[in-house]
Amino acid sequence: MGVYEGQGQLARAMKDLLARWAEAKSNWDDANSAQIEKSLLEPLELDVRNAMAAMTQMAQMLQQAERDCE
Repeated sequence: MGVYEGQGQLARAMKDLLARWAEAKSNWDDANSAQIEKSLLEPLELDVRNAMAAMTQMAQMLQQAERDCE
């Protein structure tokens, strides 16, 4: 699997998680759900964004390495 494919899978998984969370939250909106969102989902979303940025940078570096080896 290439970097971009992995990045796509990660993006789809995060999108799916957030959609399912929105569905759950529509029926469960109390202090506990707010705590889960604040302590787990928000940091996870930031980590995923950072990972995707790093993956983009890695893909660019790999492409450059391939060009340098030609």
